Amino acid sequence: MPRRIRVVVVDDSTLMREMLKDILSHEPDMEVAGTARDPFEARELIKASNPDVVTLDVEMPRMDGLSFLEKIMTLRPTPVVMVSSLTQEGADATIRALELGAIDCVAKPDGADLSDFAADLVAKIRIASTARLSMRRPVAPTTTLPVPRRASAGQRFIAIGASTGGVERIRDVLSAMPADCPPIVVTQHMGPGYVPSFAARLDKLSLPSVRVATAGARLAAGTVLIAPGDRHLVIARDALGYVCQIQDTPAVSGHRPSVDVMFQSVARSAGPAAVGVILSGMGRDGAAGMLAMRQAGAFTIGETEASCVVYGMPRAARDAGAVAVELPLAQIPAEMMRAIDRSGDRTRPNGGNA
Repeated sequence: MPRRIRVVVVDDSTLMREMLKDILSHEPDMEVAGTARDPFEARELIKASNPDVVTLDVEMPRMDGLSFLEKIMTLRPTPVVMVSSLTQEGADATIRALELGAIDCVAKPDGADLSDFAADLVAKIRIASTARLSMRRPVAPTTTLPVPRRASAGQRFIAIGASTGGVERIRDVLSAMPADCPPIVVTQHMGPGYVPSFAARLDKLSLPSVRVATAGARLAAGTVLIAPGDRHLVIARDALGYVCQIQDTPAVSGHRPSVDVMFQSVARSAGPAAVGVILSGMGRDGAAGMLAMRQAGAFTIGETEASCVVYGMPRAARDAGAVAVELPLAQIPAEMMRAIDRSGDRTRPNGGNA
C-alpha cells in the first residue's frame, strides 16, 4: 500500500484546525501529522514530522503566514497550500503567497455546505504532494528585451496558459517584457475571488499594463489581459483586430477558465500570427488547444520538466505533439519575442493568416 500523504495543519482558529483535521482524516491516502496554532508551533512540528504538505493560514498571530511561508521556502522548501479568507486583504495575501512558492490556495468556506471546500482542499493537497520544489528565487528583475521590429498592435500576439505553479512563472515572464511588448492573453486556473488581485499585482511588477479581460476588450501592444475567474476567455477577430469574448459555457478539460478554450479560439482567429506558451500545471488542459494552434501555423513553447513545479500540462502538450520547443522558464521570455518576430514571416502584410 502506498505511503499516505502526511499533512501539517497550521491555523490560529481551533475550529478551522479541527475542521481540516476531520476532512483529511477521512481520506484513505492522507494522515494529519499534527496541527499548530501559529508559525512558532508549526516550525517545531515541521522539523519533527517532516510532512509532505503544509496547509497554512494567511493571517495568524505572532508571525503572519506570508513571513512564515518565506522562511519555509528559503530554508526548508515544503509544498504549501494556503487557506485564506474571501476578503480583498486575503486575496492580495494569497497572490503574494503563490509568488513566494505556495503550490495553491483554497478559500475558507463561507457557508454551511463544506463538500465543495473539502473536495477542493483534498485535490490540491494531492497535487501539492507531487510538486517539485527548489530554493525560492527572488522576483525576476525587469529586463529590456527588444520589441520585435515588425510588431504592431493587434496583429501578432502571445497566448499563455498555466495552472499549479503558474502564478510565479507568469510573474517572471511578464516582468521581463518591455512596456510596448506585443499583446498577451493569459489563462491561469484561479478562482474569481483572486483574479483581480493577481492582475493588480502583475500590473505593479510589470512594465506592460495588466488587467482582467472583459467582453469587448481589444488586444493592444503593451497590454496583458488575464482570463476572469470561472469564465472562459475567447479571442475572436473582426475588422478592427482581435477582441476578447467572455463565455459562461461549461467547463472544458475540467476547468473554467480553460486553457484549451483560449488556445482553440486563438488557433481559429489568429493561426500563424500567434505564439502559444504552456507553463507549469496539473492535468491535460491546454494540450488539445495548443495542438490546434500548432496545426494552424502558430509557434508553440512548453516549459521543461526541470523548471516546472508540476509537469502535467506541459507534458501532455509535448506528448500530443503540440510543442515546437521546450525551454526552461528563464529562456521563455526571449524565445517568445523571437517567435513573435518570426511570425511576421508566416502572415500576410495585413496580419491575416497565410
